Amino acid sequence: MTILTRRTLAFGLAAAALTACGNGIGSQGPNKIDARVDATLDELYTNYPGTLSLRDKSVGQLVMPLVTEAGLGLGGAYGRGALRVGGATVDYYSTTKASAGLQIGAQQYAHVLFFMTEESLTSFRRAPGWAAGANMEYAYPEGGSTLAAETTTSMAPVIAVIFGQAGLRVGATLEGVKYTRIIP
Repeated sequence: MTILTRRTLAFGLAAAALTACGNGIGSQGPNKIDARVDATLDELYTNYPGTLSLRDKSVGQLVMPLVTEAGLGLGGAYGRGALRVGGATVDYYSTTKASAGLQIGAQQYAHVLFFMTEESLTSFRRAPGWAAGANMEYAYPEGGSTLAAETTTSMAPVIAVIFGQAGLRVGATLEGVKYTRIIP
């Protein structure tokens, strides 16, 4: 008879989270990431036309086409994407997220960080690993609707738009997100 301990459960969840991180982008090189970034931006601008004004006002966008997130008590997320400046890819990044608290479930989503100032973009590019902080505003567009006026006129240096959620994850957690430059 096997006894399920907390340590066994934690290791099992960690293994499941790492397995879930194979989110389809893999290490197939920059061409694959760029193709997914193009498709993600097309979907964003087509389904949420209010984001066009964010694009036009921003100095750069970090596009994460697919982030996979799972949690049961402890959780994590992973995704890969590209930083676009002037419509061209200038670097590739990964995002990792850790969370702890009352949570259960898994989901996948896309997100785009719009850098609204040169200073925020420069700070992001110079950092060895950049953590999302209080200077970022989140926007969650509802199906087919545009972003609220306060989001598109916000003075926040970075605006994150999260969309295309699939799956279900519920709970109350403490979370941390980190973006790191990668070589695909």
